[in-house]
Amino acid sequence: MKRSLTAFLFFAALLAAWQVVFQAKVWSPVLAPSPASVGRYLWNALRDGTLEGSTLVTMKRLFLGYVIGIAAGVPLGMLTAQFRAMRDTLGVLALGLQGLPSVCWVPLALLWFGQSEGAMLFVVVMGTLWSVILATDSGVRNVNPIYVRAARTMGSRRLHTWVMVIMPASLPFIVSGMKQGWAFAWRSLMAAEIFVTILTGFGLGQLLHYGRELNAMDQVIGIMLVIVFIGLLADKVLFSPWESFLHRRWGTDK
Repeated sequence: MKRSLTAFLFFAALLAAWQVVFQAKVWSPVLAPSPASVGRYLWNALRDGTLEGSTLVTMKRLFLGYVIGIAAGVPLGMLTAQFRAMRDTLGVLALGLQGLPSVCWVPLALLWFGQSEGAMLFVVVMGTLWSVILATDSGVRNVNPIYVRAARTMGSRRLHTWVMVIMPASLPFIVSGMKQGWAFAWRSLMAAEIFVTILTGFGLGQLLHYGRELNAMDQVIGIMLVIVFIGLLADKVLFSPWESFLHRRWGTDK
């Protein structure tokens, strides 16, 4: 309750500071719209279905690419942790490509897939895959050897040890990688939606792009606030509770 009150007061102070800066006319209203104008845009976009439709399109693209990235990244990360040859090849590649800015995948996706949903999907998968591989590799290699030795003493064999011991013990690291992969996938998708125009579905990134084209700063700031809100909601609802539970379960919390 105290943390919620602190967060509320902090954001209320930010909103008040924004209003004061607007009234002081530090910048032109075209460059820095008032909180009221941004609120009106969001309300109108919500009423006419624009905001809801764009959010659903974006979340559909994000979810599909994210699931594919996790489904491919976890097995590849396990192989990387198990075999030195994989660690020296795929592991090094994943480490290098993870640091590649998300927007760099967009030109490649456009050349390979054109202005299509395939380009969007490719960019999201690339944003997710490498973080999950690295986190899974790190999680498996940091499993306490006592767990594995105890399981083998009690008769556990290779597949059973992987499924029942190594995988659960590495889950805190894997979830952290999934959280980081979500953040990279989110950024990748926004970059793709800004540069890739698909007439079959406008996402939040495309609304952001058209707001810039029309010099509609209330639209630009409003969509940015929606993107921030979705990111915070995903972290608080999906990742933080699961991450905290796993760290408590395996005694790795501070």
